[in-house]
Amino acid sequence: MKTERIGVVVQTRNERGVLHRLTGVIAAHEGDIASVEMLESRVEGESRIYFEIDLTRPPEPLLAEMEALPAVRELTAEKSLQKIYGKRIIIMGGGAQVGQVAIGAISEADRHNIRGEHISVDTIPLVGEQPLADAVRAVARLPRARALVLAGSLMGGDIEKAVREVRAQGLLVVSLNMAGSVPDAADLVVTDPVQAGVMTVMAVAETAKFRIDRLKRREF
Repeated sequence: MKTERIGVVVQTRNERGVLHRLTGVIAAHEGDIASVEMLESRVEGESRIYFEIDLTRPPEPLLAEMEALPAVRELTAEKSLQKIYGKRIIIMGGGAQVGQVAIGAISEADRHNIRGEHISVDTIPLVGEQPLADAVRAVARLPRARALVLAGSLMGGDIEKAVREVRAQGLLVVSLNMAGSVPDAADLVVTDPVQAGVMTVMAVAETAKFRIDRLKRREF
């Protein structure tokens, strides 16, 4: 059965049970909530909630019933973030290395996006074992994140444990060839940072034939 994912932004009064009533309407229309996020509201006493909902039916009856709830001030249907921004690649580590990986990733993403893909690239320069380990674990909670690139000169300890945890949750992890134990825990190890960005995008792009599971070696 074909499904369609829609985005819905709902402005509501701050009341107990509002989220429960909204999700009840979605369930009654056999909608599957793919994600929900509380957005910043600039109106005192009101909240903004963003839903992404998978539907097998036309969305108009669902939207009309949600908008008719007494607590709802405004409702707008939007394109899903998957359609707009697509898959996310997260690059973190030392600033200089992050920048070089981003050059490769952004250039390669542009090539695939011109051909119909939707791939976005996020970067965060970070130093220190615990901040990096916390950030690695947090990537698994980010919506639409498909791959993580660790760009630095030395990473190990709790960062390695975090890498193994997010890999077990299905996240692709690429590491620069660096000192420490993180390269041993990653899916792919690449020495050149620009090439690391390129290969990561190729690995998640549907318009590319490159697949990590077909490689005969994991270090380049």
